[in-house]
Amino acid sequence: MITTSTTEFLAAISPGKLAGLDVGTKTIGLAVCDTGWSFAGPSDTIRRTKFTNDLQQLRQFVETNSVRGLVIGLPLNMDGTDSPRTQSIRAFARNLAPLDLPILLWDERWSTQAVERAMIDADVSRSKRAEKVDALAAAHILQGAIDALANLPHQH
Repeated sequence: MITTSTTEFLAAISPGKLAGLDVGTKTIGLAVCDTGWSFAGPSDTIRRTKFTNDLQQLRQFVETNSVRGLVIGLPLNMDGTDSPRTQSIRAFARNLAPLDLPILLWDERWSTQAVERAMIDADVSRSKRAEKVDALAAAHILQGAIDALANLPHQH
């Protein structure tokens, strides 16, 4: 099940950890949250190759972390409409069907910029920023989603 509705996602999810994905053309930033959905933290970055390899690495991450659902950043245009990149992310999410997990597509406008700005403010070097930005952006996306989910009635 793939949705942009937090209510639908909440109804489809079983209790446990969620993973956040910031999907780029070259990398996939990964984050994971605690089982109580209180805080999200950056985890890892996958260097993208062929989709079958990407899927295998994601499957391993999901199994290792006992993930029950995925939150994938959806790069909408500033006016909220789809872009060519958005369509690519929707296709990527559909291709994750073999993982058999509920997927929430989460508006990620500004996530990478917010993380970059925070790292610059913290005086993180350019090379360190490049290394960490994808996983931190995934954590930012996941934190936004779990904050919204925690405010819904009938929380897990």
